[in-house]
Amino acid sequence: MIVFHDPAHRRHDPVQQHLFGGQLLPPAEVAARADLILEGLTDAGGFHIRQPAPIEREVLSAVHTSRYLEFLKTAHARWRIQTGGGPADEAIPYIRPLPSTPWKEPQSVLAQMGRFSNDVDPILMGTWEAALAAASCAVAAADVVAMGERVAYALSRPPGHHAGPETYGGYCFLNNAALAAARLALPGNRGAILDIDTHHGNGTQTVFWHRPDVLTVSIHGHPDENYPFFLGYADETGGKDAEGSNANLPLPTGSGWGVYEEALRQALELVEAHRAAWLVVALGVDTHVAHRVLALQGEDYSRIGQQVAKLELPTVFVQEGGYEPEPLAQAVPAVLMGFMNA
Repeated sequence: MIVFHDPAHRRHDPVQQHLFGGQLLPPAEVAARADLILEGLTDAGGFHIRQPAPIEREVLSAVHTSRYLEFLKTAHARWRIQTGGGPADEAIPYIRPLPSTPWKEPQSVLAQMGRFSNDVDPILMGTWEAALAAASCAVAAADVVAMGERVAYALSRPPGHHAGPETYGGYCFLNNAALAAARLALPGNRGAILDIDTHHGNGTQTVFWHRPDVLTVSIHGHPDENYPFFLGYADETGGKDAEGSNANLPLPTGSGWGVYEEALRQALELVEAHRAAWLVVALGVDTHVAHRVLALQGEDYSRIGQQVAKLELPTVFVQEGGYEPEPLAQAVPAVLMGFMNA
C-alpha cells in the first residue's frame, strides 16, 4: 500500500498545557503520533512511504473559504506583532462572538482567532506549513487512487475532520478527508466519506451538507456526552436538495465490537445504496478502549478493514484521531492490513 507522509507536520508540535474540561492538560495531538504510526507500519511491512508534492492553493479552495485560508497563513505572524509574542509561543483563542448577537467582522487577529475557531487549539509559527503538509498527503492519496490504485493511505497530521469551511478546532485546521473527497468528486462521480473516528466529523458534515453527490457517514460516541457535542445526532440527514446525503450513527459510551459491528454494517449498506464510485475513510483509532469513549480493541481493527474492503471501491484512508501509543502503533496498521488482505 502506498503511504503519503510529510515530515513538515513536525512544524506543529504544541507543548503548552491548555484547559480541557476544567483541567490543565498537556497537548495530545503532537508530532510523536506520526512517529508511532510509521513505526507500526514499518514493523507490519508491505507499506511504501512517499512524500507528497506541495498542494496548490486552489485545491484548498474546494473546501475552505479564501478569508479563512489567509487567516491561517498569517495568524501567528500577526499575533506576534500585536502581542509581542515570540516565535516559539502559542497563540490561543479566548473569546468568540455569540451567534445570537449582531457582530462586526473583526480585523484584530486576537478577535479573528475566536471568530474562526470553536475550541482552544493553539496556532504555532509552523501550523500553516504543517496543515498544508497534512492536506498534501490526503490529496496525493486521492490522486493515486483516481489514477488506478486500489487503495492509498494519507498519514495526515494535524488531523482534519473537525475543520469546517472557515473554522478550526478539535486539533484540526484543514479538512484533509474533505479535500481528498473533493478531489475525487468529479461531475457524475458519486462517492462517500466514512468517518470512523470516535468523535463526530462535524467539519466534514458541514462541508458536504448541501452536496447530494457525496454521502457522509459518521460512526461515533454519542454527542450528548462526547466532543463535539453540538452536532452528530441521528436526525441530521442533509441540507436542502441533499436530504439523505448525511447519516450519523451515534453509539452509547462504552460500546464494544458487538454494537459497533452493527453500526458499521449499516454504514456500509448506506454507501452501497448511494452507488458510490469511491470511498474516503476518515480513520480515527481513538475508538480504542484506552480512550474511554468506545471500547474497540485488538482484532476489531482488522475486522473493520476487512468489512470496508467488501465494498470493492477505490479507497483512500486519511488519518484522524488516536492519541494513545498502543492504538497508534497497532490499530492503524491492523485496519490497513485487514483491508489489503481481505
